[in-house]
Amino acid sequence: MSLRVRAPRCRGVIDADEGHLLARARQGDLPAFELLVGPLIEPACHLAYTILRDWHEAEDAAQDAALNAWRSVGRLREDTPSIRPWFFTIVANQARSRQRSRWWRVVRLAEPDAGRSEPPVEDRVLLSEDLERAMRRLNDTERLILHLHFHLDLPLDEVAKVTGLSQVVVKARMYRATRRLRPAMHYTETR
Repeated sequence: MSLRVRAPRCRGVIDADEGHLLARARQGDLPAFELLVGPLIEPACHLAYTILRDWHEAEDAAQDAALNAWRSVGRLREDTPSIRPWFFTIVANQARSRQRSRWWRVVRLAEPDAGRSEPPVEDRVLLSEDLERAMRRLNDTERLILHLHFHLDLPLDEVAKVTGLSQVVVKARMYRATRRLRPAMHYTETR
């Protein structure tokens, strides 16, 4: 199963046939599942990168999450309106699981010089040195909330589903996190 499909953004990627495709995927139709999840793979890699801070591990986590989603799509509730929050929850859990298991950091081999993918240019530009330092001061949940909402363009109700928090808590944490980041963002803008 190859799900490395590039998509512009999450919002509006899946069309009105999502319900029909979801029903087919629940019955074991792999092409229908790929049509649903394929456009979400790149945003899933970005989400996993936010948690893991390692692009190669993020890609692996997104691929593992796609496989886990395929295995459990039959158990997805019938009244699920969109596959996006469900899939991003699996991605976030997979990335957190990888983050907890430190064995891969111990056995890592040296990276080959060329031919390896790097984080997209917009990520490197947005996360300047000062902003990166400020982001590290946030806790994992705050970083996850900011990434889901501002980078993946998820509405607050979907961010709440992915994080397992209430929408009110998500809104409050996002507000506090952005207030703590504001001095770093102001500094980078005035350089």
